[in-house]
Amino acid sequence: MSDTPVIGVLALQGDVREHVAALAGAGADARPVRRPAELDAVDALVIPGGESTTISKLADIFELREPIDKRIAGGMPVYGSCAGMIMLATQVLDGRPDQRGFTGIEMTVRRNAFGRQVDSFEAPVDLTGVEGGPFHAVFIRAPWVERVGAGVEVLGTVTDGPAAGRIVAVRQGNLLATSFHPELTGDTRVHAYFVELVRTAR
Repeated sequence: MSDTPVIGVLALQGDVREHVAALAGAGADARPVRRPAELDAVDALVIPGGESTTISKLADIFELREPIDKRIAGGMPVYGSCAGMIMLATQVLDGRPDQRGFTGIEMTVRRNAFGRQVDSFEAPVDLTGVEGGPFHAVFIRAPWVERVGAGVEVLGTVTDGPAAGRIVAVRQGNLLATSFHPELTGDTRVHAYFVELVRTAR
């Protein structure tokens, strides 16, 4: 078995190319996933930022919801950023009634918690398990985590400003989620963390 993990990026909507590039820079064989057969060929999956209700609808249209749920239940590592975090949450506040996520992390997230597009901001976040100092995090219509279950590890919180103390990075087993967009920064440390998680899971 090659030491290079094959990691798919759910290519229904959002920052697909940016995640593929960041994963490749972190040592993975990265490829887009739009069909169940493409999901079958990967070791792990990234759910990118975008619009969570749109991703939810397209997952049904492309017949990916049940296959993704089954792979997660079977231990497949998944990383969700921004909308991807919402898709992995067991409970979503301020979401649409018809919005459905995947089987995921035992947490409650608040959709668009940091405000609208014009309220987007950048801030340093200290991340447990990610060396090299604070991560320069980009928040765009981002969620935050209001509650985590007993099995969820909090990896990062906002340290400054009106949102200080809000949880923005978590992990539960092979599932990782951030409310920010590391794929937009040129810093591949979060992706490298996930690639190593995938290697360990294999």
